Amino acid sequence: MDVITRTVDARGQSCPGPLVTLARALVSAERGDLLELLATDPGSKSDVPSWSKLTGNELLDAGEDAGTFRYVVRKA
Repeated sequence: MDVITRTVDARGQSCPGPLVTLARALVSAERGDLLELLATDPGSKSDVPSWSKLTGNELLDAGEDAGTFRYVVRKA
């Protein structure tokens, strides 16, 4: 069973803030760790999937609830 290793709260940040915050968190993460990113920037809906493909990190889940976007990323 996969367990979220760390939650990265980037709510209130505008582009590129959520990606920068996530990238910084990934530096100290181990390979295979699951990170949950919370963001309110609507641009993250396209930014996070594109970033994941470019970096090789796996986007496992993406969703939105009450204006908060949630992503689960596995570190490559």
